[in-house]
Amino acid sequence: MSPMSVCRIALAVALLAASLTAATVEHVAGGGMGDPGVGAHEVRFVEPFGVAFDKAGNLYVIEYKGNRLIQIDAAGQTSLVAGGDAFREPHGIVVNRHDQMFIADTHNNRVLRLDVATGEMITVAGNGQKGYSGDGGPATEAAFSGIFAIDLSPNGENLYIADLANRRVRRIDLLSGIVTTVAGNGEQGVPADGAQAAAGPLVDPRAVTIDREGNVYILERRGNALRVVDKRGRIRTLIKPGDITPDLNGPKHLCVDQNGNVIIADAENHLLRLYNTRTGATTTIMGTGEPGLEMNATDALQTQLNRPHGVYVRADGSLYVSDSYNHRILKVVGF
Repeated sequence: MSPMSVCRIALAVALLAASLTAATVEHVAGGGMGDPGVGAHEVRFVEPFGVAFDKAGNLYVIEYKGNRLIQIDAAGQTSLVAGGDAFREPHGIVVNRHDQMFIADTHNNRVLRLDVATGEMITVAGNGQKGYSGDGGPATEAAFSGIFAIDLSPNGENLYIADLANRRVRRIDLLSGIVTTVAGNGEQGVPADGAQAAAGPLVDPRAVTIDREGNVYILERRGNALRVVDKRGRIRTLIKPGDITPDLNGPKHLCVDQNGNVIIADAENHLLRLYNTRTGATTTIMGTGEPGLEMNATDALQTQLNRPHGVYVRADGSLYVSDSYNHRILKVVGF
């Protein structure tokens, strides 16, 4: 056999292996024209952002522009949980083990808590006024300015808030209700590696998430950066402009997968990126880099996205994506 034939066979094997290991994609909901009450594929979303699940396996979707919280049950039927004047351009949602949902009511500058079973909704953070105040006191009396993303600590005792316009990440002790600052001093700038996070600047913290080890990951939208605050309160930059190709471009959200890696919704690049916390490498796991609607069920890298915003990894390892400008929710397996 000639060397050329050997090369061709090797290439064919490599391509086959790649195709066998490619992440698969499923269209979960959205893209239709119906109001809640129709099937998941028939419902019309208006810029979905956050997604979460309750203990019964119901999927919840919050809309940024639609100002609605929509439930999708196990049978694939949709229903309206809340909407109208309940929110003003909400973004992130997260559900704890007691089926209490926390909602980032972004431009009402507050966090709401919804009891999934009863429908009761109360404010747990924010006095409704745009500003900065309240550290060391009750979170309900504190002022925030643009709450875009939230996340719970693994034990469910602390709620982390990306307080974007205040250039801070703040934490609420849900037992005491007291709010404190984890990162950011209100000044705009790039923090020094190893510095105390709460004493230094941030560019614009758009999203926050926490891993099982207590590391707090911060995603910056215009800073196009990923940073981490360790358990000692020290901050370090993991991705900055010039580190990867292409650079992050207006990233909007992030989450941690079952292996402790960080998944980033790289919105303006129309990609999902994975930062490997063990190796420091960043790879693309979904998207072609061009905005579009085409979906490839057998290959996430051949599936087009249009400004993806929300990302969420379920306990079974599957990844849910709010493909915001395509007004749909996608599920990715095997990434």
